Amino acid sequence: MKALQYRTIGAAPEVVTVPDPEPGPGQVVLRVSAAGVCHSDIAVMGWSAEDYPYGLPLTLGHEGVGTVAAVGPGVTSLPIGAPVAVYGPWGCGSCVKCAEGRENYCLRAAELGIFPPGLGAPGAMAEYMVVDDPRHLVPIDGMDPVATVPLTDAGLTPYHAVKRSLGTLAPGTTAVVIGTGGLGHVAIQLLRALTSARVVALDVSEDKLELARTVGAHEVVLSDANAAARVMELTGGRGAQGVFDFVGVEPTVRIAAGVASVESDVTIVGVGGAGLPVGFGLLPFEVNVTAPYWGTRSELIEVLELARSGAISVHTETFGLDDAPLAYERLHAGRINGRAVILPNG
Repeated sequence: MKALQYRTIGAAPEVVTVPDPEPGPGQVVLRVSAAGVCHSDIAVMGWSAEDYPYGLPLTLGHEGVGTVAAVGPGVTSLPIGAPVAVYGPWGCGSCVKCAEGRENYCLRAAELGIFPPGLGAPGAMAEYMVVDDPRHLVPIDGMDPVATVPLTDAGLTPYHAVKRSLGTLAPGTTAVVIGTGGLGHVAIQLLRALTSARVVALDVSEDKLELARTVGAHEVVLSDANAAARVMELTGGRGAQGVFDFVGVEPTVRIAAGVASVESDVTIVGVGGAGLPVGFGLLPFEVNVTAPYWGTRSELIEVLELARSGAISVHTETFGLDDAPLAYERLHAGRINGRAVILPNG
């Protein structure tokens, strides 16, 4: 089968031919219908040899949707041909966090060498992929694979971030979304669907700001040296009660700190590597700063239901598997509006 693999540190990913996978005991093989392209992949491929934690070659793709092609011994719950989405943050299945469905915070994954697909384990950018356990598959009967696949990360991650701040975003409050690309434009929709907050969106390009307007932002602000001051003007000097940074680089976290109000939530979702100092006098009083990771299995189900209802959708651009390296090039250059989706069997 064909697969997109990261094979050499610092090099671009390559489309190669690899053996078709076979399911082991308790495993499921999917015929992949769609796989999402994410900035996290670019971050991984940007690490030095000293910092890179996974094996090579690595089949990319931590967002996956497909149909059940084969099952291993012991799997009885999934019929062949069933359409499913992959829950990506795999855990041990037995620690207290996994028992709660919070496998994104598994306490033993690192110890046991358990990695998500595309982030250590073979991912979804291939004609077929192996899923380690049926519990990591969610039925998507009747849903379009292209529209659904980004929801497994670009939907789930902002949903997890927004959901934890719902108690903060009461009527009359403001939520700021920094970075309105793959995850950010979904966060805007979630904030509109789940809260009464005024949503202010920030990005560096007019096309991204236009997308933000289209999906429901009340106000848009160019993310530059004047952005924080502009948001403070829009809020009458109060600042925002919820700030969601989907970039996570030094300039954006500085903006996040600069627009946060007293008793607000600042959530750094982006993997740019920057952080905020927390201490008396460094931020407004009682600001909560957090860096969440992905979301829970039950939250993925909730995200899919929101999509079924029409409350959220993801703007997508599709590419064949042979053009997957081009999709990464365009994403790195900021030329993907929304989420790029690879069709391995398209």
